[in-house]
Order: sequence, then C-alpha cells, then structure tokens
Amino acid sequence: MFASLFIAISTVALMICAVLFKPYVKIGRIKIGLYWLICLIGAIFMLCFGGVSIKSAVADITAPTAVNPLKILALFLSMTLISVYLGDAGFFYVVADKVFAKNDGGKKLFILLYLTVSILTIFTSNDIVILTFTPPICIFAKRAKISPVPFLVGEFIAANTWSMMLVIGNPTNIYLAQTAGVTFWQYFSAMFLPTIVGGLTSLAVLLLIFNKALKQKPQPQEKAPRQTKADKPAMIVALICLVVTIVLLSVCDVVGVEGWIVCVSIAIVLTVFNLIYGLIRYKTPVNVLLSLKKTPYELVPFVLSMFVIVSGLENCGFISAVSNSLITNKPLDAVSFGFLSAGSANLLNNIPMSVLFEKIINGNALGHYALYGAIV
Repeated sequence: MFASLFIAISTVALMICAVLFKPYVKIGRIKIGLYWLICLIGAIFMLCFGGVSIKSAVADITAPTAVNPLKILALFLSMTLISVYLGDAGFFYVVADKVFAKNDGGKKLFILLYLTVSILTIFTSNDIVILTFTPPICIFAKRAKISPVPFLVGEFIAANTWSMMLVIGNPTNIYLAQTAGVTFWQYFSAMFLPTIVGGLTSLAVLLLIFNKALKQKPQPQEKAPRQTKADKPAMIVALICLVVTIVLLSVCDVVGVEGWIVCVSIAIVLTVFNLIYGLIRYKTPVNVLLSLKKTPYELVPFVLSMFVIVSGLENCGFISAVSNSLITNKPLDAVSFGFLSAGSANLLNNIPMSVLFEKIINGNALGHYALYGAIV
C-alpha cells in the first residue's frame, strides 16, 4: 500500500508543479505537455512497483464494459473533432463577430457574451468554444482600452458551467455517466435544472463581482477585421453532423447502439467529406490535417495513465478505506460528494478526479445522488 500511495502522491504533486511552473517542453518546433508525460511515468512506476500487472491493466482498459476508458475517449475525441471542423469552417468566428459587432462594452456585452458561450457550449466542446472566443475578447479589450478580465472570466465560467447540461459537454460528464450506465435522457432530466440554476447564479455573482469594471466606457474604434472567412458548405455540413450526432445519442440507448460508435462514425463521415471537399475546392487536404492536429490527443495517455494509477490505489485497498469513510445517508451524498469532488478537482485536475471518484461511487453502489454531485 505504501508504494502505491507514494507513487500516486508523487505523480500528482509533480503534475501540479508542472502545470504551475513549466506546462510544456519544446523539442524543436514540437511542444509536449509535461502533465501527461509525468502521469505516464507515474503509471509505468505503478506497473513496476505498485501491484498492478500489465496483463490486468490491459484487460481493464480493453474490457467490453461501459467502464472501458478507450470507448469513453473515442466518444469525447470524436465530439471534439466535430466541433473542431465546425470551428475551422468559421462558425464560431461568425458568431463572435456578431457578438462584438456593436463594440459597446459594459454589462450588455458581458451578458450577451455569457449567454452566447453558454448556448454554444451546451451542444459543442467547451474547450473549442473557449479557444475560439478568447482571441476576439482580447482584441476587443485592447482596441477599446478596457480590461479583458471580466469577459474572460465570464467566458470560462459560462463554458464550464453550462457544459453540465448534456452528457457530451465535458469529458468528466462522459466518463462518470458512461461508467455508471446513465443514459442520455436520464442524464439530461437530472442535470437540466441544476445547470440552469448554476448558470444563472454564476451570472448574477459575476455581475456583482465585476460591477465596477463593467462600467468602463470603451474607446471608439474601427471595426476589427474578421479573423477568418466562413466556409458555408463546410459549416452547413458540420452543423448537420452535430445535430444528427446529438439526435442519435438521444435514441441510441433505445436501439441498443453504444454512443461512442455513433460519435466515431459521424466523425469519420465528416472527415471524409472535408477531405474530398478540400481536394475539390482547394486542391489540398491541408484543412483536414489542420483540424486533426487540433484534436487533444494528449488526453489519451493522460486518462489511461490515471486509470492505471487509480487501479493501483484500488488494488492496495486505499480506495476501499477512503470509500468507507465517505459513505453517508443517500440524501447527503449529492452534497458531500459535490464538495469533495470540487476540492479534488482543484487539487488533481477534473479528469483524474473523475477516474478516482468513479471507483469510489460505483464500487460502493452509492447510486446517482453521489454521481451527479461529483459531476457538478
């Protein structure tokens, strides 16, 4: 138990240090994230000294169950890729242009930005929305000579809060819901109201915190040039694929098809379309290559490594000991696990937290009270 615990604590501590002080290392033009590299090394040490055999780790990772992390990763990466294609076609930039069109700043712009990001992040990847909207916010703030902080914080809060509504909105939603066997509609019916309450409460608190900053009057400025031109055919096809994906995910439990198969299939169809479309219109497949490059593949070694590390903690009895000390009366599980997972996510990162709490919640059959508390 001591060896597994030491490896897990050391890995988390080094990962936090890397995020704070040196997130990346550069080898030539290639940037490599240290956070997942540290976790990968930690997983290797766990396999060598932490009581987890390579055979059992491979068996767990490839198991034909909902807990299989490969299926969960395939679902998330496919949904992200669909959002990337939508972004590369110019959809998010078109929306951003409309949001910043009046350049009037203040609370009106803040609320409009918050609502726009909130709506987009429900149906697409919250990471892609943040990556797309951050540059226009910074450009607008610089030109208008106002602080970008209220708008950036509002964007981050909106994207992360409203991504709770659908199971596809965040990798933590996907992981925790899939491993517990929660269907698309079960998830939506439980999380619809909490998301609205959480989102509107967050907006009210943000307006209170940034009340003074949002009273700044922006300087007159020329209209900023559009960052990219919209490719309407590619945008329309990507939007259709996104809508079809969400519709099929909502019924796949009824027809007996796993969600990851739906997402991977549509992502492949969209990739083939963009490849053919790019070759016909632009005589090059570079648009597809750029989109594929933007997909967060670092998540694969990160999640798999954390899966192995948590397996080591489970095998040595640590998770069982923690579980026994956390079990409460069922009505209190949502509250207690909500606070515990929030603290753990800030300490560990939200994805390792999900891997750890999945073992605790499902291992003790605590039910959906604790599950939704952890997701929130």
